[in-house]
Amino acid sequence: MRLEQKQKIVEELNDKFKKAKVVILTDYKGLNVEKLNELRRKLGETDIEYRVVKNTLLHRASDNTDVVKIKESFKGPSAIALSYEDPVAPARILTKFAEDNKKLEIKTGVMGNKVLSADDIKALSSLPSREVLLGQVLSAMIGVPTALVSALSDVPRKMINVIQAIKEQKEAA
Repeated sequence: MRLEQKQKIVEELNDKFKKAKVVILTDYKGLNVEKLNELRRKLGETDIEYRVVKNTLLHRASDNTDVVKIKESFKGPSAIALSYEDPVAPARILTKFAEDNKKLEIKTGVMGNKVLSADDIKALSSLPSREVLLGQVLSAMIGVPTALVSALSDVPRKMINVIQAIKEQKEAA
């Protein structure tokens, strides 16, 4: 590979590291091409980029980004998963794939400025998707006004019942 090509890859990766919400580093040693392509396809379905990159290029590309915090993990065969929207999706897909294919190892990751261990990534994978979380928040937001309206409408209803009972009592007397 020529120097110009390497510089272009480093610049491109650096920009992607700055834009990504989560970057997960994996060791794919022992996975055959078929399994690697299957993983890429699964990740690609949710707009997650998965790239095999030389460690020296990863070192250079991580400069001036939060990914520099995991620089010491760039050893052995390394591949990175980059997600620009949903940080849970790559964690979920990689964790599931690693359970089915023991040769894939999740090393570490970065979300925002926080370093994630393999256990953190596994915990992140158990969170509901962004859409489900938004639905839960929306449900809670709708529930509070609905309960308030119900409670406020209960007061006039009880008052009418009291007035009706007084009316019936006076008619009986």
